[in-house]
Amino acid sequence: MRDDWDNLKSVLFVVRHGSLSAAAKVMGVSYTTLSRRISAAEDSLGTLLFERRKDGFVPTEAGLVAAKHAEEMETSEIGLRRFLDGQDTGLSGPLTITAPELLITHHLCHVLAEYRATYPDVDLTVRAGNAMLDLDRRDADLAIRISRDPGDDLVGRRLAAQHTAAFATPELVARMRDDPTAPVDWLGFEFWKTTPKDTLPEYTNQRIAMRFNDMMAVVGAAKLGLGVARMPLFVGRAVPELELAPIMSPTPYMDIWALSHRDLKDSAKLQAFKQLLVAYFTRNAHVFVATD
Repeated sequence: MRDDWDNLKSVLFVVRHGSLSAAAKVMGVSYTTLSRRISAAEDSLGTLLFERRKDGFVPTEAGLVAAKHAEEMETSEIGLRRFLDGQDTGLSGPLTITAPELLITHHLCHVLAEYRATYPDVDLTVRAGNAMLDLDRRDADLAIRISRDPGDDLVGRRLAAQHTAAFATPELVARMRDDPTAPVDWLGFEFWKTTPKDTLPEYTNQRIAMRFNDMMAVVGAAKLGLGVARMPLFVGRAVPELELAPIMSPTPYMDIWALSHRDLKDSAKLQAFKQLLVAYFTRNAHVFVATD
């Protein structure tokens, strides 16, 4: 019976991810194992689920129907496991946390260390990144997200308000203070169309020198003195090579939230992590906002 489900799940993952190689990577099995499972599913159901073409496996109509039913089975299985985990009063077993990498590096690492020392029997997995992992599908049990609107379908707790500001090397900051009319090079992001609109009016000579798709790259370029960068206060304050630039005042930014699925709200492992998380952010709330 378990083999039948593994075979049908393989059909689902190939349809979902578009190729055998992509599905095999996600499932953590070899290409040949996945191909064998697909053939076994076809033998069991007595019909062709994929056309074998030079450019890959293409699902037949029966394959799409099989994938749809497999997805419904997967949803039921995940829902059952999520419900049972939500009733778990033990402080052992797996727990998966996801959060932005910079937040982990500068702050959550302290919470993770305390949690690991206090609950050594919990098998903790941390997924760093800004991707919105699916909490319904248990891609993570707890997500720490920076968001204006975390949504109503999850159990949420605001951890901290935030401000964003401009940072640069001391040399660039001194130059900006001495001569506001001197050229200001911004290190922006790919979605920037213009320089920030809430800069002080005396800084009239601004341009976007470079655009990036990653905050860590922006921080690296700013540390080298390549320009001025806008970033959350907690990021800029954690970099000793940077200081606040006078070109703009700190402004409100998206809040930091802890989010989990409603089914897991009573999970002992999750509640224990949240307690440490909330306590840490309460103690360090001043790091994320301007206090002047």
